[in-house]
Amino acid sequence: ASLVAKIVLCILVLMSVGSWGMMIQKTLALNAAYRKALQGTDLFEKAPSLREAVLSLGSDRASPLYFVAHQGVMEFNRSKEGGNSSEIVVDNVRRSLRQGVDMEMTRLTSSLSFLARLAPAANTAPFIGLFGTVWGIMHSFHSIGMLKSASLATVAPGISEALVATAIGLGVAVPATIGFNIFMGKLSQVDTLLVNFAGVFLNRVQRELNAHRPVQRTGATEM
Repeated sequence: ASLVAKIVLCILVLMSVGSWGMMIQKTLALNAAYRKALQGTDLFEKAPSLREAVLSLGSDRASPLYFVAHQGVMEFNRSKEGGNSSEIVVDNVRRSLRQGVDMEMTRLTSSLSFLARLAPAANTAPFIGLFGTVWGIMHSFHSIGMLKSASLATVAPGISEALVATAIGLGVAVPATIGFNIFMGKLSQVDTLLVNFAGVFLNRVQRELNAHRPVQRTGATEM
């Protein structure tokens, strides 16, 4: 292969290695986040009280539920200390939980900055490979002109160079495209779990408030 073709191939190989490295690393991270969110929600639902439910999440600060629960607890305590009614407390906690989910998803997305890199890799790799293909064909025609021969021995090096560049370009683009779609789907799953957890947390807060609300009887006769 010519020097230009070797440079093209080196660029494609580096893009491929980088894409695969980031995909493997972030696959482990997203799978761990999904698993912890699923297990944390289950533990939270099974806890007998809101306090114990929150404590069950405090042992794992790497869980994506930790920050969401922290936001909800802080707002719950502030609202109760402010002497607000139950309706206001629930509304404030709801907004705080929504904010916590948005901030946690922003953190996960920003830590997955490779998503912004996989897309260019998938989009540009075929064109880089196409450049190598065109260069290889040009090299073959140049060899024909120099040797004044169109034999297989004359055109084979340039054609093989072109085909290799095309194959490697596709080899970079296809996994990057698949990886981009997979990780977007996994992020959507984590977001769904966080939203569901926020709903579970809010239900627990409402039960906690109702348990301490005095029962008012309006002239009802006990049987």
